[in-house]
Amino acid sequence: MNKSITLIFCLTLLITSICTAQKKLIKKFLSSESDTSRNTSFIILPAAAYSQETGIEFGGLSITSFYTDKIDTSTRSSTINAILTYTTKKQSNFVIKPDIWSPGNKYHFAGTLRYKKFPFDFFGVGDQTLESDKDPIVQRLFIVQAEAEKKMVRGLYAGLNIGYENYAYSDKEPGGIYDTGNFTINETAQVMYLGTSAILDTRNTNTYTTGGSYFRLNYSYAPSIFGSNDFSGSLIKADLRHFTSLNKKAVLGFQSTFEGVYGKKTPFYLLPQLGNDQIMRGYYTGRYRDQNLFTAHAELRYRFIPRFGVAAFAGTGTVFSNGAFKLANLKPNYGAGVRYFVDPGRGLTLRMDYAVGEKRPNEARQTGFYLALAEAF
Repeated sequence: MNKSITLIFCLTLLITSICTAQKKLIKKFLSSESDTSRNTSFIILPAAAYSQETGIEFGGLSITSFYTDKIDTSTRSSTINAILTYTTKKQSNFVIKPDIWSPGNKYHFAGTLRYKKFPFDFFGVGDQTLESDKDPIVQRLFIVQAEAEKKMVRGLYAGLNIGYENYAYSDKEPGGIYDTGNFTINETAQVMYLGTSAILDTRNTNTYTTGGSYFRLNYSYAPSIFGSNDFSGSLIKADLRHFTSLNKKAVLGFQSTFEGVYGKKTPFYLLPQLGNDQIMRGYYTGRYRDQNLFTAHAELRYRFIPRFGVAAFAGTGTVFSNGAFKLANLKPNYGAGVRYFVDPGRGLTLRMDYAVGEKRPNEARQTGFYLALAEAF
């Protein structure tokens, strides 16, 4: 066999292998078959974005799914989600979030490890901030959180949580609201807190829930252990969810949340923020922030085939200072999206949503586009 024939043979073999691999990959991602083996699943997907502040952002995300008990089908799916991105302007973002259920769901462990050095737009504090006050600043943060919960009786859990957060900021454009509003952090700021939780959880699954309820109430206390300039006080969080199956393909979900921060010298970076890829989609995270946050929204999900689904959602929410809640200040949000089930049997989804918020005078309507792992709630 001469070199030409050998080359042709090798190219043919390579092309055939690539085509076969592509067919297998396409079949895998479009197949309606579910993995019933309960073996560990590991998926890596690319991530990319662009903005003027960051330049080109690129990286990847991964989903690891497994069961701590492969025989007991009542044991919930455990997951470890991770995201790593970097930008052409030398900014970085890393987060890893484990969510582990022990055999029989007797214990639940969750946590967050996050490092981020990224610019963001700061608008001040309150629910009436202006687009014209937008002040770009660079945020550097490190966060580590851990929580453990034990089942006391069926559906009822009690737990403890601990967290440490480290912040630093620099102003990209001095003279803006970040300086004039007395929000400036001259040195690194730190906070550590310890808390307790009570959880009522009757969901049929913790991934793509189709029935049941979930309620979590958490209280944490942050002592002043890092110096007189650091925050000390209380943090309260409440999360209520309920799901109802309308038929075999449609599910109606409801969620309401509350967050509050109480103490002396409450820094802006600890204030609850309206808007993200889970709560009040359509609002820039941090456009509105204050001592308290309240939200309520509903989502209709329709899974027309095992691999794909759609969703429509609507809700309302606001931030407010202590004792200053007003119904008139509630802000709207609504939108729709598509769902791709990376693992149909376990209900693991890749979510793409477009959401719309309020239209303030002399400003463009607030909107947001989101690509995220797992359902919003």
